[in-house]
Amino acid sequence: MGDRGALLLLAAALGFPAPPAGLRQAVVVHVVDGDTVDVRIGARRERVRLIGVDAPEAHDSEKLERDARRTHRSKAAIEAMGRRASEFTAGRLRNATVDIELDVERRDRYGRLLAYLWLPDGTLFNADILRAGYAHVLTIPPNVRYASQFRALEREARLAGRGLWGYRPSSRRSASRAAA
Repeated sequence: MGDRGALLLLAAALGFPAPPAGLRQAVVVHVVDGDTVDVRIGARRERVRLIGVDAPEAHDSEKLERDARRTHRSKAAIEAMGRRASEFTAGRLRNATVDIELDVERRDRYGRLLAYLWLPDGTLFNADILRAGYAHVLTIPPNVRYASQFRALEREARLAGRGLWGYRPSSRRSASRAAA
């Protein structure tokens, strides 16, 4: 069985259907960060926020400040994880042709298109970034189509120590202090 067949079997086992028919096609023209990309749909450029996922911030922002307070991690550690999440997204999506699936709410309060992105091989990228451990689940009703599957993927990545779940910036500093 080829990679595409294996991915579709995995998707089916996790409760993901094949990509729905009739989705709008787009090309990813810029990766903003781990959970936001710019796409070209025909002649129009749209900023897309991935539904159901939240990657760490890669740049200084109010959200970075809130995340640092909430998680008790340094802003530098969160930004480092954010860069890793952005690199993962760029590696998978930069210049990729994707199919855009919308849910109930189409735009967020910042005007970004809210979407699930399907890759040509049938992979749902929103699920892929969670499976790889580069984002957390972020469920905001009413856009909850894949919420239970997303929670299962996050749990699996966390237990396996994948991506950000295995990233320990302070352990390197502690080890170097112990050696000194």
